[in-house]
Amino acid sequence: MKNRLRDLRGERSLSQAVLATQLGVSRQTVNAIETGKYDPSLPLAFKLAEVFGKPIEELFTPED
Repeated sequence: MKNRLRDLRGERSLSQAVLATQLGVSRQTVNAIETGKYDPSLPLAFKLAEVFGKPIEELFTPED
């Protein structure tokens, strides 16, 4: 699954560590999601959408 997390995080000048704290996960988890090595659970995807104020569909898209 592709995602826009790195771009959105950069727009808000958030480090991976700060975002991880807001989400209640490790910095490594944020990194794994951003690099596509890990797809978040649905509850975590909803938390990400809430943090960025966007619908989940704007954060994640299926890979071709």
